[in-house]
Amino acid sequence: MQRLYDFLRRHPTGVDTFWAVVLLGFSLLWVGSTHPAADHPVGSGVVAVLFSLVVALRRRAPEKMLLLAVALGVVQLVFGLVPFVADFAMLVIIFTVAAHDGPRWASRLALAGGLCAATLSQLRWPMEDTESGAAKVFFTVIMTVPFVLAWVLGDSLRTRRAYFAQLEERASRLEKEREAQAKVAVAAERARIARELHDVVAHNVSVMVVQADGAAYVMDSSPQTAKQALETISTTGRQALAEMRRLLGILRTGEHQEAGEYVPQPDVRQIEDLVEQVRGAGLTVDFAIEGSPRPLPSGVELTAYRIVQEALTNTRKHGGPDVGASVRLVYFDDGLGLLVEDDGRGAPQEMYEDGGADGRGHGLIGMRERVGMVGGTLDAGPRPGGGFRISALLPLKSAH
Repeated sequence: MQRLYDFLRRHPTGVDTFWAVVLLGFSLLWVGSTHPAADHPVGSGVVAVLFSLVVALRRRAPEKMLLLAVALGVVQLVFGLVPFVADFAMLVIIFTVAAHDGPRWASRLALAGGLCAATLSQLRWPMEDTESGAAKVFFTVIMTVPFVLAWVLGDSLRTRRAYFAQLEERASRLEKEREAQAKVAVAAERARIARELHDVVAHNVSVMVVQADGAAYVMDSSPQTAKQALETISTTGRQALAEMRRLLGILRTGEHQEAGEYVPQPDVRQIEDLVEQVRGAGLTVDFAIEGSPRPLPSGVELTAYRIVQEALTNTRKHGGPDVGASVRLVYFDDGLGLLVEDDGRGAPQEMYEDGGADGRGHGLIGMRERVGMVGGTLDAGPRPGGGFRISALLPLKSAH
């Protein structure tokens, strides 16, 4: 049954042609009978054929078929061709035009024609079996009702179709908006993970390289020192692997909970451990905390940790020999202040401006993005006496 329905929907003109042939058959039988239309068999036959054409092409050219139906009605009035079965096509074309999403003049013309058809027919061929005016008016109203109903049903179908089309368009638009939002969210998450990976890899690999160089230098003269350096490399490597597993696990569907079991997110309390690790790698760091330490929002804590981590990594990479650094954490009533300074030669100017000409300055770019995400401010640049300074203020509540 569904196949038959789908076939009929795919071939509307074929279906209309079938009903047009049926209407033509009944009309010709009517003309050949004793009906008054038989008084003008040729004219009625031509009208029947043309009305059948109206039915056959009603959906391919509704406005043209409406004009043809109006012309045929006028011809019947002028030449006295009594209405017969073929006039049923008028109801069909009125319904079709009202349901068609075409020019509004056609729908108005169909309604006007439907309202006038019964009245004009009664005036042209008055009822002979009654002389009561009330009866004639009642009969005219009754004959007008089918035309009005045909137009109302067609217009209701058109309105309903337009409503469903609007719903489908709105649903499609919402679906596209959801897809766009999902893509933006995925891109933001991947950017966050990329920043995390940069911080993890840059810091830990830097420590491992420094320790490896030191171990190679003192391997023969001080095996115990070399052994300690190798142990530091091993510990740092395990920490880096743990954090990388956590971050990469986020990229796998359904593994967020498992990924979070590898290692907790770094926070402000772990900055002291980070400083000790850097000191163990040979960098002199002065660390101090001012104010009353207290729990902070997780985003602020992670941002503070990553800023200090990246700043100390940059100090080791660009500070030069015998460089020293200082880290200050200041707890304010409404936020956390960070100050990381070194007394080395500092990074070249192009390394911290717009990512550098060679695109290498991603650490400072990542810092600014992190600080911006929590509504804070960041100031980074050379110190007046040599070295480099990074200053950040992270509010307890993000600015909106």
